[in-house]
Amino acid sequence: MSDQDQQNQNPKSKGLLGRLFGSKSSQTNTKPNKEPPQETEAHPQNKSQKLEGEKHENRELEPRNKTKNEAKLKQEPTLQNQNITQVVQQTPDHGVDETPTPSVSTTERELKTKDQSEEPAKHSWFKKLTSGLSKTSTQLSQGITGIFTKKKLGEQQLEDLEDVLLQADLGVETALRITETLAKGRYEKGISAQDVRAVLAAEVNKVLQEVAKPLIIDETKKPYVILVVGVNGSGKTTTIGKLASTFASQGKKVMLAAGDTFRAAAVEQLKVWGERTNSQVIARETGADSSGLAFDALKTAQKEQCDVLLIDTAGRLQNKQVLMEELEKVVRVLKKVDDLAPHSVILVLDATTGQNAMQQVEVFMHRAGVTGLIMTKLDGTARGGILVSISAKYALPVHAIGVGEGVDDLQPFDAAQFADAIAQSN
Repeated sequence: MSDQDQQNQNPKSKGLLGRLFGSKSSQTNTKPNKEPPQETEAHPQNKSQKLEGEKHENRELEPRNKTKNEAKLKQEPTLQNQNITQVVQQTPDHGVDETPTPSVSTTERELKTKDQSEEPAKHSWFKKLTSGLSKTSTQLSQGITGIFTKKKLGEQQLEDLEDVLLQADLGVETALRITETLAKGRYEKGISAQDVRAVLAAEVNKVLQEVAKPLIIDETKKPYVILVVGVNGSGKTTTIGKLASTFASQGKKVMLAAGDTFRAAAVEQLKVWGERTNSQVIARETGADSSGLAFDALKTAQKEQCDVLLIDTAGRLQNKQVLMEELEKVVRVLKKVDDLAPHSVILVLDATTGQNAMQQVEVFMHRAGVTGLIMTKLDGTARGGILVSISAKYALPVHAIGVGEGVDDLQPFDAAQFADAIAQSN
């Protein structure tokens, strides 16, 4: 049996302290314990065969013990340089009761475990966000590094930086704010790429802090009606499902309305989310009138005393007049039931569309009365800088951003995290 097999069988052999105890037990086990039986003169042939067998056994044990001693010598310097108390604290669950350890209360252990579990979750989300903005941040970082290499800040450098910021979809207003901030007190002085990234993160954060607002449900309005709009493929239906999951986890009674009656897959997808969140789904046959469905859904939600009604709509291009008129009709019909409905109109934006998202915001604000934004598909192909440009121009609340398909991949919008990720300042 190899050293590795012996360690796997012995639970005390895990970790540094385990190897210290495990090596002792393994050496004891490899020595033969039993005395060789005495031979009688009546069987000289048997005696000779046993002597040969013992020689062969000793030859096999010799290299094995030699390997063990070498492994022990390699371990000793590492163990000698460490404080045993520290080792025990690092491996508290290895079952070594002989070594004294400082007493830790159960509450302290629980708090420590909770902090350790929450911290990786935060790092995991920021890692996903950074990865999602990698296209924009890499483009910015490479451009900034190419311009500023410990040179004096001059007019040419500022003009080149403006071009880099505009190409990253940050917008004219944000680009001017960044270059003006850099010029103050730094003109004709040395400046590094890291200094520029720090200013970039700070200015982007200023813009986004004004719009980073969570989606709050007004409990005095029952049901609270949320109309979700956007172009084809922006992720409306999936976003509705994730919002329903969030509200349901808060103990709210949620109803879903499958208003995208032109796409059978959207109806089925919403029904799946209804089952997951234990939410009632109002649906009609393919091609049914979406405004009529919205009317029925709101009436039913009132009767059922639901807390939240989420209404899906058909994806439509913002330049299609007929489709936009249908959306306006949905809004008008909802107001016939509740003159304040819809209480929120959320535009779902696909982060990969870049400048086209600006036009979407303009048209949907005018035709549907958009009150807030959710940006989805912030993956490696996204052009996340457009959210900064939209925020600077329209100042619409940004409720959440999505970086993946999982329920937890839709999170409340954090301006500071987004700014750091896009500027690679951390």
